Amino acid sequence: MRRVLRAPLTLLLVALAAFPAAAATPAGPTAGRAARDVRAHEEARARVEELREADAPPGEVRDAERHRRDVRSRLWDLLWAVEHALGDPVAVDPAGRAGHCPLGPRSTPAAPVPGEDPSWTVPTTGYRLTAGYAERGRRWKHRHTGQDFAVGSGTPVRAVGPGTVRVTTCGDGFGNQVLVRHRDGYFTQYAHLSRIDVRKGQKVRAGQLLGLSGATGNVTGPHLHFEVRITPYIGSAVPPLPWLARKGVHPEQ
Repeated sequence: MRRVLRAPLTLLLVALAAFPAAAATPAGPTAGRAARDVRAHEEARARVEELREADAPPGEVRDAERHRRDVRSRLWDLLWAVEHALGDPVAVDPAGRAGHCPLGPRSTPAAPVPGEDPSWTVPTTGYRLTAGYAERGRRWKHRHTGQDFAVGSGTPVRAVGPGTVRVTTCGDGFGNQVLVRHRDGYFTQYAHLSRIDVRKGQKVRAGQLLGLSGATGNVTGPHLHFEVRITPYIGSAVPPLPWLARKGVHPEQ
């Protein structure tokens, strides 16, 4: 028997309307195309989840998932071309500038914390949530694309979930950063670090140390910039707190 859909797609469309159309580095028509593809991808993802919850026929679920992947591929190709032309290190030099990055010891998986879900967790502790997704300000070219966690320099920064380190770079506006690809295809970014404790290609678990917080790059003080992306590239960010909530993680406000 099919179940009743728990979350109407129309509710998601309302939330997606707040997506910053100009949050990406690309400008003009390209930024608009990227923003539309981000919205289309998240709508398609929600549709796939609704169909699965409703026990829809497998063929219908496969078609919806194929559409989601097609949108994601289109967005990926668009942003790769733009970021490569702009010299974004994630696109041009995915191995990072290891010779100049402050590297710490290679981290090992963290021991499970009693009473906590070992699959997903917050990226740091002892924090205060400050600048949120889509906020405006003089520090950003358009709008803020992630969630800031205000913490002192040297605070451990950990992977929110299991995945593989896609990128470690330093020297741009994000300072020292780590990008992790997760099993669901999304990427999480951890920026402005003072030290990096993982290497490209390294597999990590939830809660595993990625590095230490800091104030590198375009900042006014020490904090962690946490971002969730559909692709590795700037311009594909989605609201991070709702994404974490779907994983059962609810950072304290």
